[in-house]
Amino acid sequence: MKLNAQTVAIVTGGASGLGAATARRLASHGVKVALFDLNAAMGEALAAEIGGVFCQVDVTSEDQVDAAFAKARAAQGQERILVNCAGTGNAIKTASRDKATGEIRSFPTANFDRIIQINLVGTFRCIAKSAAGMMSLDLLDGERGAIVNTASVAAEDGQIGQASYSASKAAIVGMTLPIARDLMGEGIRVNTILPGIFNTPLLQAAPDNVKEALAASVPFPKRLGLPDEYAHLAEMLLTNQYMNGECIRIDGAIRMAPR
Repeated sequence: MKLNAQTVAIVTGGASGLGAATARRLASHGVKVALFDLNAAMGEALAAEIGGVFCQVDVTSEDQVDAAFAKARAAQGQERILVNCAGTGNAIKTASRDKATGEIRSFPTANFDRIIQINLVGTFRCIAKSAAGMMSLDLLDGERGAIVNTASVAAEDGQIGQASYSASKAAIVGMTLPIARDLMGEGIRVNTILPGIFNTPLLQAAPDNVKEALAASVPFPKRLGLPDEYAHLAEMLLTNQYMNGECIRIDGAIRMAPR
């Protein structure tokens, strides 16, 4: 996949963090980028910065996703690139005791389902709709499109309280190869990135001592990952035509402890 002014991309979760870094990196090559995100203020600002299009969308809504793809395609044309960065998490034990009262509580199923709907179903929804659009394109250098998804190292070594988050991210890993096989006859590649501990807005809000402890837990380099390092790997997966059906960790060799 060539990255130039004739290439169109959609980045979900594109208003901040890993998605914003990816959008900026793609735009630096001249790619036309549409941002899908809930945060209108940040999304509109970034779209203006990179000359892109912002689409406010909740990836759990079929109607909103359909409308966002329609808006992006009307403005910039059919995308050949999709990068899925939209996602969230929570921290709830499967079953636990209240430290003060001893009351036993179970994980609320609705909270589990919310994470699955955003991280897993939302990702798949965008993949399926984008791939269907890519299939309308002519082959260019032997391919029609490329998709990059975002899982997490928690897919392989989830921590205490991460049952829903780990399940959602492990499922993204698990569906990568089948989707790549579904789309292989159409010239569409699919890969997934498993980031470790990255310096995203969520972590930037943490106290300095917490961030220092997290950085120290990384074998090498002993620091948090930079969003542009994720974006650099996404760029490689998009441009290297022989990368397909692969799931790659980018984590400084960390293996997460139970807590």
